[in-house]
Amino acid sequence: MRYLVVAHRTANSPVLAARLREILAQDPGAQFTLLVPAVPPPGWVYEEAEVKRRAEAEAEAAKRALEAQGIPIAEAKAGDISPLLALEEELAAHPGTYQAIVLATLPPGLSRWLRLDVHTQAERFGLPVIHVIAHP
Repeated sequence: MRYLVVAHRTANSPVLAARLREILAQDPGAQFTLLVPAVPPPGWVYEEAEVKRRAEAEAEAAKRALEAQGIPIAEAKAGDISPLLALEEELAAHPGTYQAIVLATLPPGLSRWLRLDVHTQAERFGLPVIHVIAHP
């Protein structure tokens, strides 16, 4: 199976790595694509190209960190600022490629994605959603 892993501040989390290793133990042929939504800096003004460049760098750093822990990441990429739009765009660009979504969020109280109900809304894409609560 191919899994779309969506994470930002949690992409380097040991909890996420442990969950991906569990998936690999159950499905040794599993493949992972890491999608890191771009997150603008605090404030109202930012340059979109710089935000995307930072997200790409974060995605590559997280890929290296996960691979160092024995988790094969086929591809790492940056996505839209909105995690739901990033998911939608990736799934639309690669229809039928993914069999499940692994969504890593911060814990309740810290997670903006949980406040936005991303973990529940991601189910609208028709794929199983594996929600991982992790620390950055």
